[in-house]
Amino acid sequence: MYNYRMYNHIYFGDNLPFLRELQAESVNLIYIDPPFNTGHTQSRMQISTERSINGDRTGFAGQRYLTTKLGSRGYADIFDDYLDFITPRLEESRRVLAADGSLYFHIDYREAHYVKILLDAIFGRECFLNEIIWAYDYGGRTKRKFPPKHDTIFWYAKDPGNYTFNVDALDRIPYMAPGLVGKEKAARGKLPTDVWWHTIVPTNSREKTGYPTQKPMGILRRIITASSNPGEQVLDFFAGSGTTGAACLELGRHFTLVDNNPQALEVMAKRFDGVEGIEWHGWQTDSNR
Repeated sequence: MYNYRMYNHIYFGDNLPFLRELQAESVNLIYIDPPFNTGHTQSRMQISTERSINGDRTGFAGQRYLTTKLGSRGYADIFDDYLDFITPRLEESRRVLAADGSLYFHIDYREAHYVKILLDAIFGRECFLNEIIWAYDYGGRTKRKFPPKHDTIFWYAKDPGNYTFNVDALDRIPYMAPGLVGKEKAARGKLPTDVWWHTIVPTNSREKTGYPTQKPMGILRRIITASSNPGEQVLDFFAGSGTTGAACLELGRHFTLVDNNPQALEVMAKRFDGVEGIEWHGWQTDSNR
């Protein structure tokens, strides 16, 4: 059985065989953002722009810019039976979690209700701690129904009587009605609730990697701060653009990332270029060729 007490590793390959090789109770926190089973291919076009009087778009102060398409990144988000796909991975997740460990499962409205029932069956309903709603206000707005502008993050503890929650280390947020709580409380802010208002990764952000479905650092910072301690092990086996790893580096946690999409590994190789202490498995970067 593989000894998981290690530092920062990135694996290219199928996550299920990898999980089955992990030592039991060796991971302090798991965050996963698996495919949402939207029924189509998730993709994002990458572009560059330069100022041109013959440009096809208008920018700040009326300046014209010419767009050049660089390519696209994407992956298929289609499963005949999503629950059959995710069940063995969740069963292994529970096995590898430490006694005081937690799982955060990030999903959207299409599968959230099915996943909640599945998580209750695997972890136990008593281990369910929160249904976190990440709300944002960006992108297209349908006029045929209320526009869906949130994701769901389910938080389960392996043991509901023994889990990490660093409440004093959490970022605080402004009161919606600061005049009702007094100056001292208003200045300190309040603890986050189970509804998190946070923008998606903006197009012009330094965070932007070009990977579809990239999640913002702010969401991962809060989860990792709340449910792990410095030096502990964090696992993300649907790693995508590697945001979990980036947040761990910032917060002093050790990480292992797994993904089977070559484009995800390309993004992570660029994102972590020059970062020391990362071992790559099944993937060649410029630094280890």
